[in-house]
Amino acid sequence: MKILHIEDIPEISEIFSDILKTKNHDFESAIDGKKGLDLVLKNHYDLILLDMCMPNYSGIDFLLDLKDKKSSEIRKVVVVSSLELDEYQTKFLKELGVRSIRQKPISVQSLLSQIEPELTP
Repeated sequence: MKILHIEDIPEISEIFSDILKTKNHDFESAIDGKKGLDLVLKNHYDLILLDMCMPNYSGIDFLLDLKDKKSSEIRKVVVVSSLELDEYQTKFLKELGVRSIRQKPISVQSLLSQIEPELTP
C-alpha cells in the first residue's frame, strides 16, 4: 500500500515511516500541507494520513483545495488529529468525503488495524 503522511512534526512522521516500512508499505511524508497537496496531485496514493493542526496551511485548507483540484482523492484521507472535533466538525469532514477520523495519540499499529479493513474493497 502506498501511504502519504502529512504531518508538521517530523519526529511523528519518522515514527510512522519506520513502522510502516517494516510492514512493507511504501511510505512518503510531507511536513507541510501545500507540499502534501502537490504530492497528491502528482502521485497515486492508496491512503493519505492527514494532521489537522499545521501552521500556515491547515488540514481543512488541504481538504478544501484537494476537493477543488482532485476530489476523487478525498475518500483516501484519514484524519489523524489531536483536536477534539465536535459533532459539526466531524459531520463537515464526513460530508467532504473523508474516509475516517482518528484521535491522537494513536499507535501506528492500532491505526493500521483500524483502517486496513476499511481499505479492502
